[in-house]
Amino acid sequence: MRKTVFFVISILLLITLVSAGWYISRFKPAKASAPVYTDSSFTKKLNNHSEKILAYASLHKYNTSIAFLVDMSIESGKNRFFVMNLKRDSIIAPGLVTHGRCNQTWLSGRKYGNTVGCGCTSLGKYKIGNAYQGRFGLAYKLHGLDATNSNAYKRFVVLHSHECVPANETHPLPLCQSDGCPTVAPDFLKKLKSILDTAHQPVLLYIYE
Repeated sequence: MRKTVFFVISILLLITLVSAGWYISRFKPAKASAPVYTDSSFTKKLNNHSEKILAYASLHKYNTSIAFLVDMSIESGKNRFFVMNLKRDSIIAPGLVTHGRCNQTWLSGRKYGNTVGCGCTSLGKYKIGNAYQGRFGLAYKLHGLDATNSNAYKRFVVLHSHECVPANETHPLPLCQSDGCPTVAPDFLKKLKSILDTAHQPVLLYIYE
């Protein structure tokens, strides 16, 4: 009797294991989407902006080796903050970055602004200023260099990090949103700090669409 019960249990266990294996095999993990910066049209756009920034940096005595470029046309869950080697038109490090919610609970799409209190991202060129310890820890003051971001300093728009920004891409899920500050992941800010600490001239940040 015991042998029969043991035999039946063994058969049922075997059937369960085989069924589970078949079921799991049907669900293959989704392939990760290719990084946006492998796309040729994106590369051409990035390089065009990189050349413009290099020309501006040379003319106004900013750093001509490194610049930070942010492409706001890219979804927030994808890398869209790029540390650029201006001499080689190449990406040194990509990262995630937030955009402003314009004082809404959640901003759908993109909206830009430059007025004090608007809570929006401002497009344009920025000089990355002095580091300081603020509300979110290490942060860098930003000085707007264009008519579209001239109030950045008055608006307390700064480069800083926040735990809500992860280290890796979240697409198709979006990132958290800010009150206009370009906010990055804590570890990514550490990378930026190491670059800024060794820069002999002020580094430019360029946010465009």
